[in-house]
Amino acid sequence: MSTSVETGRSGTLITPSSALPKLYFFRFGFAIVWAVLVALTATTLNGASIALLVIYPLFDVVAAVVDHRTSGAKGPRVLLYVNMALSLLTAVGVAVAAASGIPDILRVWGAWAITAGLVQLFVAVRRYRLGGQWAMILSGGISTFAGTGFILMAAGPKASLTGLAGYATLGGIFFLISALRLRQRAGKVD
Repeated sequence: MSTSVETGRSGTLITPSSALPKLYFFRFGFAIVWAVLVALTATTLNGASIALLVIYPLFDVVAAVVDHRTSGAKGPRVLLYVNMALSLLTAVGVAVAAASGIPDILRVWGAWAITAGLVQLFVAVRRYRLGGQWAMILSGGISTFAGTGFILMAAGPKASLTGLAGYATLGGIFFLISALRLRQRAGKVD
């Protein structure tokens, strides 16, 4: 399978790995399945809902590791390390916050959504020339606003985890759009 090629400012070729669209497709599928499971289990805190809440940031760590390994020497490596650390801390934070209840989980999740959203935004801006990154830019920006919403929801009387399902679904859709755009761009080079 070929990949798209673009000339950068310095005249060097920028070639996105075919792994990036595959990773984005996989992230879309995971997000949708996860969102459905959370919507079904997150009305109360129980073993299943807590496990799902810990799995999501751990999946993000794995996705960042895969991205790091396939993005090449010129990829956004430092930002991916930051993302790995944030997601790992979030998984631990969610597990600890589960003992205190839904509001504390929402605070941890909200802080992660803000910081990881900023990282996603910066990574997408660095990858803009690859194509298909406008959706990742939007996703990162929206994630920061959603994170603020989760923190505010935690302070209110109707703190609920079900909003996380919508958050994951929207993020998954943005990954799908980027994957499709990257594949489309690769097809134009063939």
